[in-house]
Amino acid sequence: MNYKAIIFDLDGTIIDTETIWNQASRRLLEKRGITLDAKTDKELFDTIQGLALHKSCLLIKQTAQLPEALDDLIKEESAIAHDLYKQHVRFIPGFVQFHNKIAHLRLKSGIATNASAETAELTDRIMNLRQFFGEHIYNVSHVNFANKPDPALYLHAAKQLCVNPSDCIAIEDSRHGVTAAKNAGMYCIGINTAKNRTALSSADIIVDSYQQINLSELISSK
Repeated sequence: MNYKAIIFDLDGTIIDTETIWNQASRRLLEKRGITLDAKTDKELFDTIQGLALHKSCLLIKQTAQLPEALDDLIKEESAIAHDLYKQHVRFIPGFVQFHNKIAHLRLKSGIATNASAETAELTDRIMNLRQFFGEHIYNVSHVNFANKPDPALYLHAAKQLCVNPSDCIAIEDSRHGVTAAKNAGMYCIGINTAKNRTALSSADIIVDSYQQINLSELISSK
């Protein structure tokens, strides 16, 4: 039996936004006159890659010992990031061509993202994600905020696509995302857009770009 669907993460997998969120986090700290030492900075940003916003902001708050309420930090970082989105968001190189191959092979596809509903909707408005995925764009609000590494988002997306999770391929760029996909019972491709292969070590295969995925061979290998 061949694979029947491909489910994508969003940030760092379809659109190049990891640098945007890192910029937003750093601006949040800079506004408070805080500069982390190199070791702490690397550990923090390696850890928050792929996390939902409330968890990443909580780690930033704890690491920098910020006195502000978590909800206020979330709102502030979201506002910074959304302004950056409007200027800088773009597709990951090769994604559009790769999705064209998916459509040609008549595979179903969807998005399962830790992003908030607001961020997912903003991204759709700017990048017209619906041209690729129709209504199958799922964020944490669809699963009662059970964010990755919980598998709920991937299980929900598979259910809405009417495909068994074991018949799905997930494409992820972070440790938390790979864990979620594997715990959902999916084959997982780790795409190394963050230049951190160690974080993707649990994926079934790791690629550096979409051009390295032989989709026809992969879907028939199941």
